[in-house]
Amino acid sequence: MAAASTNSFLVGNNKTQIPSLKPTSQSLLHLTKPNTFHLPGKKTKPVSVRCVSSPTQLQDGSSKSIPTGSQDRVFNFAAGPATLPENVLLKAQTDLYNWRGSGMSVMEMSHRGKEFLSIIQKAESDLRQLLEIPSEYSVLFLQGGATTQFAGLPLNLCKPDETVDFVVTGSWGDKAVKEAKKYCETNVIWSGKGDKYTKVPSFDDLEQSLDAKYLHICANETIHGVEFKDYPVVRNPNGFLVADMSSNFCSKPVDVSKFGVIYGGAQKNVGPSGVTIVIIRKDLIGEAQEITPVMLDYKIHDENKSLYNTPPCFGIYMCGLVFEDLLEQGGLKEVERKNVRKAGLLYDAIEESEGFYRCPVEKSVRSLMNVPFTLERSELEGEFIKEAAKEGMVQLKGHRSVGGMRASIYNAMPLAGVEKLVAFMKDFQAKHA
Repeated sequence: MAAASTNSFLVGNNKTQIPSLKPTSQSLLHLTKPNTFHLPGKKTKPVSVRCVSSPTQLQDGSSKSIPTGSQDRVFNFAAGPATLPENVLLKAQTDLYNWRGSGMSVMEMSHRGKEFLSIIQKAESDLRQLLEIPSEYSVLFLQGGATTQFAGLPLNLCKPDETVDFVVTGSWGDKAVKEAKKYCETNVIWSGKGDKYTKVPSFDDLEQSLDAKYLHICANETIHGVEFKDYPVVRNPNGFLVADMSSNFCSKPVDVSKFGVIYGGAQKNVGPSGVTIVIIRKDLIGEAQEITPVMLDYKIHDENKSLYNTPPCFGIYMCGLVFEDLLEQGGLKEVERKNVRKAGLLYDAIEESEGFYRCPVEKSVRSLMNVPFTLERSELEGEFIKEAAKEGMVQLKGHRSVGGMRASIYNAMPLAGVEKLVAFMKDFQAKHA
């Protein structure tokens, strides 16, 4: 039968009019004989509606074309969950109903079946390639967000009477200290709270504990927009560096060998919410405290290759698609180049506004991912956010703890999104300066 081309169609002899879905290049409405529905209280001839996908490109290389992106999508500057690459979303859409001819969606697969094993193994392999992860490190796909690792780290890595040093450059570093206190001795060797979390300390001035089991940092503070451009060296020869990289994970090359543990939630740069990634040196696994819950024990997850229980299968699949995309872009050096350009445009616009816009963060440690800024006239901030949303730019409101605005410009934020925001900022200033 021909595809429906009008805005409605008729059901039965009563000429009941049912609005149809608007046909698009991805979905056409067809009237079909099987699978019927009836209107309550109506005597009608059975009719059904079936959505049929138009030709698409499957990941196994078959000769179908991938759907094109919708012009209705906004530029989403949210801090997390955050924007994902459009081509990744379209690939996921293509395979949502039937992954590579398996007859199943990824959401329906057994996590122990060969189909999902191929997905998680390739995701790990691609991540190892992206970050050049040495073989003496394990990669774990977990759940619970980076916040759960605030407890998992001390439980796995030290005894209750051992000390952990912390450099606190923002809210997330502070939360990590508060949670770790329950399971070990903590020592905050530097905090930027007195300066409203706008800087990173000189590493030479850090008074590290000589017996500290590890030194913990948050590599990029999502709320305050402070990012480490280099990393401190742990003074204890038996100690190691641990970093929460949730909001700048895979945004630039990182020398993994400088760290004992790198961890982060996936929902900012590499996937949807629900996946937590832990990269840990293998010799640090296996010394968990007796009180450690089984779901926080790195040894359990390492021995079971992240499959001790049902993992966040679809989230891991999405991360895998993102890893593929980052490799196709040319790897993390190319990704960093793009991120530097985007951030430079936005920070330059702020600096060139002659004080109309202000970023409080010290220039040398401004984040490439999260750009907080305020207006000289704070009473205009609500209007700024409202007007930006009308122009298709959303989630620009700053975190509730600091106010102002924040533009999160992760890997997946296209240059066009930043260019549009900068143009809007200049226009808004011209109207209100």
